[in-house]
Amino acid sequence: MRIAVVDNGGQWTHREYRMLRDLDVAAEIVPNTRPWSEIQADGIVLSGGALSLEGTDTRLGAVADWIDSVPVPVLGICVGHQFLGRHFGGTVGKAEHPEFGRVTIEVEGRGDRLFEGLPATFTAWENHNDHVVVAPPGWRAFARSETCPVQAMAHPTRPVWGVQFHPEVEHTEGGARIFENFVKLCRR
Repeated sequence: MRIAVVDNGGQWTHREYRMLRDLDVAAEIVPNTRPWSEIQADGIVLSGGALSLEGTDTRLGAVADWIDSVPVPVLGICVGHQFLGRHFGGTVGKAEHPEFGRVTIEVEGRGDRLFEGLPATFTAWENHNDHVVVAPPGWRAFARSETCPVQAMAHPTRPVWGVQFHPEVEHTEGGARIFENFVKLCRR
């Protein structure tokens, strides 16, 4: 099992790598400029980052070149989540109330396989000025917070998910479980 963590300049990219290594996954941090043909992976984590996608057409390195056809599960975190939202036709905008620190996440309905074993409400760690305002057409938004309508979303037919919060930090309740679930989904 190999999972590539695509580095988008986030401060916690190494923490995502470490979470995967702690789960006995052969993880590798790769630059977002690397083409898919040079990535050997059973899954992809699109890391967070400080750049703003709101009002831009930033390609996130080479990710836009391969994300439409990548044949493995993908988990976008923070700016990786925002990139997925915008790339697949959703709307990314400036948050009226940016979220920093602890935020309460509400899982809607039954949630998703990515959140299996998590409670309907949990505390997560946030660090964002922008967020997905409207999920892409067909995608299912399955978690929200008081000021962010799309805290988590899932592609309608492919194993592709995005989360706005940071499951890789210890302050997020159930964050390790989210990574465990993602690893299981990569093994299917």
